Amino acid sequence: MLQIAFIRENQEKVIKALAKRNIDAKSVVEEVVQLDENRRAAQVELDNTLSESNKLSKDIGELMKAGEKAKAAILKEKTVSLKEKSKELSEKAEALAVELTNKLYTLPNLPADIVPEGKTPDDNLNVFQEGDIPVLHEGAQPHWELVKKYDIIDFELGVKITGAGFPVYKGKGARLQRALINYFLDKNTAAGYNEVQVPHLVNEASGFGTGQLPDKEGQMYHSTIDDLYLIPTAEVPVTNLFRDVLLTETELPVLYTAYTPCFRREAGSYGAHVRGLNRLHQFDKVEIVRVEHPEKSYEALDGMVEHVKDILKELKLPYRVLRLCGGDMGFTSALTYDFEVFSTAQDRWLEISSVSNFETFQANRLKLRFKDKDGKNQLAHTLNGSSLALPRVLAGIIENYQTPEGIVIPEVLRPYCGFDIIN
Repeated sequence: MLQIAFIRENQEKVIKALAKRNIDAKSVVEEVVQLDENRRAAQVELDNTLSESNKLSKDIGELMKAGEKAKAAILKEKTVSLKEKSKELSEKAEALAVELTNKLYTLPNLPADIVPEGKTPDDNLNVFQEGDIPVLHEGAQPHWELVKKYDIIDFELGVKITGAGFPVYKGKGARLQRALINYFLDKNTAAGYNEVQVPHLVNEASGFGTGQLPDKEGQMYHSTIDDLYLIPTAEVPVTNLFRDVLLTETELPVLYTAYTPCFRREAGSYGAHVRGLNRLHQFDKVEIVRVEHPEKSYEALDGMVEHVKDILKELKLPYRVLRLCGGDMGFTSALTYDFEVFSTAQDRWLEISSVSNFETFQANRLKLRFKDKDGKNQLAHTLNGSSLALPRVLAGIIENYQTPEGIVIPEVLRPYCGFDIIN
């Protein structure tokens, strides 16, 4: 959530920045500023009324001590009306504060200066590419055919048990999936990230804290009886570990990693581009989350990008890094880099990671602060990234490592798998 003080003091800057997201925010910004003025005016009037009431209470006490009960009674009548007025003003100020907060929830984060202009994924900027695209043998197949051939993932069984988008991993497919999870976690912990296991269901406050609510409410599975949400990413529970937390500057940075299943309704997704592992309702992902000093968060973001690059180098998968344009960025992000692996059998790029800096956007919602060296409380910066999302990484391995003899396991994964080939 954007800070109201910043919006109030930088209205034109906010409007211009949101225009990079292709949003005409002029009317919303003006409404937000007016609501804030009304709220502050009501609060000032409330404070003055309470001050006057407190003064009268002291005067009544002094008059009673002096035995001037008649004068005290007149003042008591006035305090009754002041209490009624203060109650009305308190309700008005509270209602305006709620209305203001709800309006602020509708504004996305401001893009960083280096975010490119653009409206669609076609406008994203390719900033790095590495790895040779393999030349496959004649008769090479996409992963949804290969997993059926080697009986390692069963989509039909998933449909029987639950529905489309919930695959069943079998045999060496399940072991390869587990190997990837363990490998990613080991890489992250070796880089200084502390591993945590977190709940897979979160409450509404957690969804609002990281910005999934109200923006992505329709994409989340909601257990209505208990009013809990299945997590769309480990970012939500891990970052919410710091909701309402005041850190010391010496505790920064904080680095966490977690493996969780992720659940997304993906409403409206259909067509060939979502076939097989390309898009699922339930999938596994390993996440990295950082809480950083504002002066060091972009250096940390660069480090996260290099960390994901290192993983993909070890997996020897061809990949590229995109800096997302304003029109393709997530609601909460100030700057996002997407990683894509090239799927040779599908002849297309598959997104396998997003690494983002949210600056103070999430921290403002979370009330996540740190006490600086001068003893002042400041909002921290939060960052997160996929390290990595498994379905498309797995699809990339299955397709790019296929041979006539079977699917060769990347060398770095063999100690985790216990086998060299799926055949």
